[in-house]
Amino acid sequence: MGSSAGSRRRLSDSEEEATAREPRPPDRQGAHWKNAIGFWLLGLCNNFSYVVMLSAAHDILSHKRASGNQSHVDPDPVPTPHNNSSRFDCNSVSTAAVLLADILPTLVIKLLAPLGLHLLPYSPRVLISGVCASGSFILVAFSHSVWTSLCGVVLASISSGLGEVTFLSLTAFYPRAVISWWSSGTGGAGLLGALSYLGLTQIGLSPQHTLLSMLGIPALLLASYFFLLTSPEPQDPGGEEEAERAARQPLMSSEAPEWKPDARSSLTLQEKWTVFKGLLWYIVPLVLVYFAEYFINQGLFELLFFRNTSLSHAQQYRWYQMLYQAGVFASRSSLRCCRIRFTWALALLQCFNLAFLLVDVWLNFLPSIYFVFLIILYEGLLGGAAYVNTFHNIALE
Repeated sequence: MGSSAGSRRRLSDSEEEATAREPRPPDRQGAHWKNAIGFWLLGLCNNFSYVVMLSAAHDILSHKRASGNQSHVDPDPVPTPHNNSSRFDCNSVSTAAVLLADILPTLVIKLLAPLGLHLLPYSPRVLISGVCASGSFILVAFSHSVWTSLCGVVLASISSGLGEVTFLSLTAFYPRAVISWWSSGTGGAGLLGALSYLGLTQIGLSPQHTLLSMLGIPALLLASYFFLLTSPEPQDPGGEEEAERAARQPLMSSEAPEWKPDARSSLTLQEKWTVFKGLLWYIVPLVLVYFAEYFINQGLFELLFFRNTSLSHAQQYRWYQMLYQAGVFASRSSLRCCRIRFTWALALLQCFNLAFLLVDVWLNFLPSIYFVFLIILYEGLLGGAAYVNTFHNIALE
């Protein structure tokens, strides 16, 4: 796997950097908390731009500009439909376009990462991730068209995808607990990203200035990686290979080729296929959960429009995103309290949510927006639980 090779490169980078640092007295407890906080901040900062772009999807596509190229947001708007021919009050381009721009580059990066991403050291990867995140905020803030804004969303996706592959592979050289901290941080990114965008626009700040105010997040990402994380301790090369091989064995069937002591640690194609088949039990339900929730978030949120409320359509959309992310944060942080082995149940419940809201869009039977608020919060709880328990179950295997 590319991640293991990348981790060994991180070790070599860390050894070189350690020579330039002053030796520190051993403080295992202090190092534990530095790494825990470091991975929580990395999870937060890595997913922040991704979440903000989804929260701003309605504003990006409506693309209303005031003088001076500043997007105008009325702090106390009066709900006024701008499409009287339809009760849905939609933009000409669906918010699913923002989802595609936010998902596809990440997907491509994750698919291609095992083929050679490990050849690039960790530090340049983190720098590229930070630069792309900053570029996404700037490009969307100053764009003059929807398509330019979508290019900015693509930069956010590249940043998030590259960062996730990088930092998840890095967890292999830290205590297993950092996975839980990383997961909690990504959930925190959802809540804080959506809440900050909602709050700043709600008090009257323009979307342009709101995005520019978030440029400190990529800087925090770089600071957390370069200054907060402790360097992983080098391991004995032979012991490292044996540990890696032992960690893979539960996912490999008995017909896998027998490993010899002098064999290289990289997997053969047959071994990779064997590992992939072992992971399908965990991958398929997670894919179903994400399909259902993103169908809801970017396909149905814009159609779940209530005119009998003081919230404008744009504000309703931001509240939906914030409540979903609040549910995700709560469940991603719950691994120490609640662990779920059968993640298929979460997939079935999420698909039921999709069917229920799809019927409501068609028949419009829910009388109040507050019922939708509760369903969306529940949707986020299911999505976050599926994410953190899937990775935890894989780690146990």
